[in-house]
Amino acid sequence: MKDPADRPPDPTPATPGRRAVVLLSGGLDSATTLAIARAEGYAPCALSFRYGQRHHVELEAARLVALSLGALRHEITDIDLALFGGSALTSNIPVPQGRSWAEISEGIPVTYVPARNTVFLAIALAWAETLGAADIFIGVNAVDYSGYPDCRPEFIRAFEAMANLATRAGVEGTRYRIHAPLISLTKAEIIRRGLELGVDYSITRSCYAPDAEGRACGECDSCRIRLAGFAALGISDPATYSP
Repeated sequence: MKDPADRPPDPTPATPGRRAVVLLSGGLDSATTLAIARAEGYAPCALSFRYGQRHHVELEAARLVALSLGALRHEITDIDLALFGGSALTSNIPVPQGRSWAEISEGIPVTYVPARNTVFLAIALAWAETLGAADIFIGVNAVDYSGYPDCRPEFIRAFEAMANLATRAGVEGTRYRIHAPLISLTKAEIIRRGLELGVDYSITRSCYAPDAEGRACGECDSCRIRLAGFAALGISDPATYSP
C-alpha cells in the first residue's frame, strides 16, 4: 500500500475553515466523502473506529487517506461492538462470497453491524460539539445493493433531527447538519466524482474478508460492488487483490 508521505505534497493543502467531522473507514465511499467535504471548503476532522472488526487493514487505509486528502485532524477511537456480535464483521459468522446480484440486493446482509452508524454518528456528534463544528459527513449509500437500514435517507434525516434536540449546542441555536453526499449515487458515479477530486483509490480498502497481507478477496459483496463500479467506467480498480 503506497504511503502518501512518500509522494510530493499536495499543491493545494486544506486550509483551516469551517470544521466538519468526517467519518472515515478507509473504504472507497468514505474517502470520496472526505474529498467532497474538503472540496466544499470544510476543514475536515476525520474520525475512524477500532470497533472490534475482524479486519484492521481498513484503519491503516484510513490513516493513508487522511494524509493524502489533507485532513486537518485524524482520530481513531476504540469501541467494542464485537462484545455483542451479530455480524459477520464482528464475530465468527462467515462472510458471504460469490453471491449473485439478486442475492446481494435482497434483504439485510449478515455483514450488517447492529446500530453501527447510529453509534458512529453519536460519537461524531459529541466530537463536533466540542470542536464547535456544525457539520458531520458520512459516506452512506442507498443505491448500489445497499440493504443496510442505517444507510437510508430516512435514517439520516431522523439522526439530524435528534442531533438538534439532544445537544447543548443544538438547544442554544447551532443547527447541526448530517451530510450524506453519496446517498443517491451509483458506485460508478461515486468513483467518477472521487477521481475528479484526486482520490487515490489504490490506498483505500473496502473488502469484508481481506487476507493476512491486507489484499482484497474480490468475492465478497463489497468487493463485487466496488469492482462493478470501476468496470462500469471502463477502468481497473487500483486496489490490491488476492491472486
